[in-house]
Amino acid sequence: MRRLRVLYAGSPLASAMVLKKLLAASEAHGYEICGVLTNPPSSRGRHKELIPTEVAQAAEAAGLPVYAFDRLRTEAREALAPLGADLLVSFDYGRIFGPKFLALFPLGGVNLHPSALPRYRGCTPVPAAILTGDGELGVCLQKLALETDTGDILARASLPLTGQETTRSLMDGDGLSSPVTDCGWALIDGLLGSMVQAAAGSAPDEADTAAPCPFALPAGSPQAGEASYTPFIAKEDGRIDWKQPAAAIHRKIRAYTPWPLCYTSANGTNLLILQAQVGSGRTDAAPGTVLPYRKAVGVEIACGDGNIIVASELQWQSKKAMDYKSFMNGARNFIGSTLE
Repeated sequence: MRRLRVLYAGSPLASAMVLKKLLAASEAHGYEICGVLTNPPSSRGRHKELIPTEVAQAAEAAGLPVYAFDRLRTEAREALAPLGADLLVSFDYGRIFGPKFLALFPLGGVNLHPSALPRYRGCTPVPAAILTGDGELGVCLQKLALETDTGDILARASLPLTGQETTRSLMDGDGLSSPVTDCGWALIDGLLGSMVQAAAGSAPDEADTAAPCPFALPAGSPQAGEASYTPFIAKEDGRIDWKQPAAAIHRKIRAYTPWPLCYTSANGTNLLILQAQVGSGRTDAAPGTVLPYRKAVGVEIACGDGNIIVASELQWQSKKAMDYKSFMNGARNFIGSTLE
């Protein structure tokens, strides 16, 4: 029986980790990643060099053909059609698939989404779960539909949250694995493997080129419950409002790591708060006041509910990130100032 042919679509590091795990399992489970669709290279770093996406780099290292288009129009469809892919598998690709594009795939497409759909549809589900203070993070494998994140659910799982996770730790982990990618690839691999097993014994002879695709995508279950939607995150969203409760500021710092990072302003200079915890004490100081320095604790800052944020890693604008002790060694007139 011929292999199930899959076109993989994705762009950032988390998606690249899923791709690598699928490639490692594909031979044993009877499917084939026949190509990769990703975003065009983007300019990064001080010298604005054009750097391929992490998915493109992983695909090239594996010897897979890579396709990168600004828009999925006629040029893209004509380039991808000769691959003869049966199914499109997407995770964090970043572009919308139209009906003409999805028609390239006899089985349609599936998408991995890190939320308990229909909750947190859209592009920022993991930051949304952290900002809300959820006790768990859902991971769903859904059929691709023309309306974003509305497809039937093929498989789902959930990950417990301790209240210390960041978007980076959940999505990117150590660069080799993460909670979301470990869970997500297992859902995808399980689906593809089950499709191959179901088709075994019922597939036509490979010599019969006119025979229909022997594989079938399960029906899935319609999404149930009230839908919610997540917005795009802008750099300005990272500004800290010290009038908020300490717990809300702590969630924001974790949710916006690694993008856009949370920042404030001290004496007219932007200051990033990279890592922090909610302190154990309370204060009557005005929100944003930098409290007297206690070297064994960290940089303590008053919040709107009388609780304290304790910053342990900070970074002045255009400077290097520092632990709080190194930061305080050079922070003149910082104690007692009010962060804006």
